[in-house]
Amino acid sequence: MIKKRFPAIDYFRGFILVLLAAESAGVYSKLQDLFPHSFVVQQFFHASWEGLHFLDLFQPGFMMIAGSALYFSTYKRIDEGASYAELWPKVLKRTFLLLFFGIILICVHRGEMVFELWNVLCQLAFTTLITFALLRFSIPLQLAASLFLLLLSHSLYVFTDIPGFDQAYTPDKNFGSYIDMLLMGKLSSGHWIAMNAIPTAAHTIWGALIGRLIHRTSPPRTVLRTLIGLGFLGIIVGYGLDLAGLPIIKRTATLSFTVASAGWVTLMMALFYANWIHDDKPRFQLPAYLNSMGNNSIFIYLFFETLVPQWLTKMTYVFVGFAAKLSQIPSDWAQVINAFVALAIVIKVASFLDSKKIYWKL
Repeated sequence: MIKKRFPAIDYFRGFILVLLAAESAGVYSKLQDLFPHSFVVQQFFHASWEGLHFLDLFQPGFMMIAGSALYFSTYKRIDEGASYAELWPKVLKRTFLLLFFGIILICVHRGEMVFELWNVLCQLAFTTLITFALLRFSIPLQLAASLFLLLLSHSLYVFTDIPGFDQAYTPDKNFGSYIDMLLMGKLSSGHWIAMNAIPTAAHTIWGALIGRLIHRTSPPRTVLRTLIGLGFLGIIVGYGLDLAGLPIIKRTATLSFTVASAGWVTLMMALFYANWIHDDKPRFQLPAYLNSMGNNSIFIYLFFETLVPQWLTKMTYVFVGFAAKLSQIPSDWAQVINAFVALAIVIKVASFLDSKKIYWKL
């Protein structure tokens, strides 16, 4: 029976959200202006095509932790007396709202009404629906379903022969681009693909299975060893596929990328789980704001994806820029400071809402 929240889940989700919020606040782009050739800074930008950077793990992390949270929230309600069938309306509503807000976010970024599905919330809408439909089934069946989705996507890319869209690993010339033209009549300037929701559904399914592992397996050290083993397995298989000729490409969520990224994320989840291996007594006291961010994930995500780049960073620079001039701080450094100020405000908003028990759930 699920009677309490699992801190590792909320803190890891908060960790991912802080990283995403830093991107929206411009932390990485402003640091790149100062250190354009830094290997570390480059890890906070997507690989241009093939390859895997640290930033490429943010969305898989978001997807997997969403799966874990879905598992715990579902079975908490079932333990309270709800039936699986009674939860379907709520899940369908959540799916619709995720899709709706995903499209709204894109419109805000574009500054006009558009229909585009290249957004993590649009992807999460689909993966949530698939994962919830599979939750009550056995682990082997869920694993089989996730592998089917991966192989389905891979096969569509590799074995279809549509003129102009028959190059599986070439930007804008692949099957995913063909589907985008059918759905939206255009292609992403960054070569993103809407049907990435199919292979990345595996991330959410695996996240739910990790939630199940944490909930139903004891002792905790067995869980930790399993997470570490699965993490390394994913990395070995993912990079092995890359060496075998199936390149790691985040923008089309290739088979090798999906597996390798899941491996890295699982290792990160293992680190957070290890911190709470002795129940509610963490080995290391992590910043409380990570928990606050995790507790209000959807609202905070919408907040920093809309107001921060569109308004907040401009507002804060009025004051940061003025102080920088008085202090004779170079403009590039002032921009970096401003980005961190905007990020700090996002964190403060999350902490304030958490302290007042104000949560916005879909």
